[in-house]
Amino acid sequence: MYYPIAIERGSRSTAFGVVVPDLPGCFSAGDTLEEAIANAREAIALHVAALIEDEEDIPSPHYPHPSMDRPEFIGWLWHIVDAPVENGVGPSVRVNVTIPKNTLREIDLHAKMRGKTRSAFLSEAAMDAIKRDD
Repeated sequence: MYYPIAIERGSRSTAFGVVVPDLPGCFSAGDTLEEAIANAREAIALHVAALIEDEEDIPSPHYPHPSMDRPEFIGWLWHIVDAPVENGVGPSVRVNVTIPKNTLREIDLHAKMRGKTRSAFLSEAAMDAIKRDD
């Protein structure tokens, strides 16, 4: 799953700080930018595992993230990380579905606008519909 992260620039005496806006309370750091990004992947995976253990919903990532324009993030770097959360949510399974061509075109357009794959977009739409029915 791809999550945007906000990275506060480090210096020779301070680490790079990382916040994952879509996962409140999920943060990390690293002495280098590369280490901060790697540590963010691990922090996201652990955070999602804890949400699953507590039987809480896993927040969907947003692209571009609305927090990018907030004053507290001015001057921060933004990056998208592919976090290994499959262990918590289970492996993907290939399915075959039939969808009208024009509908598929619309799905692909909306998925691309949100920085998502077709599969991610359809999965999230289905889960949102299921949650509304509950």
